[in-house]
Amino acid sequence: MSLNGHVVPEPSFNVIMVGSLDMPGGLRFERHTHPVHQLNWATDGVITVTADSGTWVLPSTRALWIPAEVEHSTAAIGPAVMRSVYFPLADCPIDWSEPTVIAVSPLLGQLIDHLSRDGLPADARARAEAVVFDLLEPVSVTTLELPTPADARARAVTDALRADPADDRDLASWGRFAGAGERTLARLFVGETGMTFGHWRAQNRMCAALPLLAEGMAVGTVARRVGYGTASAFVAAFRRAFGVSPGNYFSAR
Repeated sequence: MSLNGHVVPEPSFNVIMVGSLDMPGGLRFERHTHPVHQLNWATDGVITVTADSGTWVLPSTRALWIPAEVEHSTAAIGPAVMRSVYFPLADCPIDWSEPTVIAVSPLLGQLIDHLSRDGLPADARARAEAVVFDLLEPVSVTTLELPTPADARARAVTDALRADPADDRDLASWGRFAGAGERTLARLFVGETGMTFGHWRAQNRMCAALPLLAEGMAVGTVARRVGYGTASAFVAAFRRAFGVSPGNYFSAR
């Protein structure tokens, strides 16, 4: 079967299968499931994966294990190349029941590339697959959620901030922009996104920062682009959001 042109294997295959897809920025696969386990990885760029248990923002050094039949959606923040690695259910040594973040080391990435080759001999494939399973080590990361409010006034604010995350207008100014009182707008954010306006804006800035960092942009430049006066203020906010510094987040270890 296929999903928007993306081939999804049927549950009868018995080897690890690898698919690759170029994703323009903004492309999104709506909620769906796979009959097999999947490792979702962007070799270039940054993708997000959303399931009932959270949203994960994944640079090339992170991948997400998605168990079979777990409903999820996938989107590209900017241009990205997505590698989907599919694992047969039979004899799979991984038994994680929830989506799990994996650190993608250079060796794991090379093995996935190796398994994508056509005509790989069965014995060579079996050895490579065994090492892949050895390298699937979970890492602890914070999920990042950015819900969109249903109310048109609050949504006008979130749309403007997505377009320009550095816009530092306060809630009263945004209320005048959207045609709602400051208190009304504050209630709408909490009621429709589950977070305060300040929290939503901080999350939005982190979502905007990740693809820039993934491109190798300097931290100080990223800080200014997304609304922080100094690199140190941005790094502190990044640590609050993800529990690690930007450098450690993009490390393969």
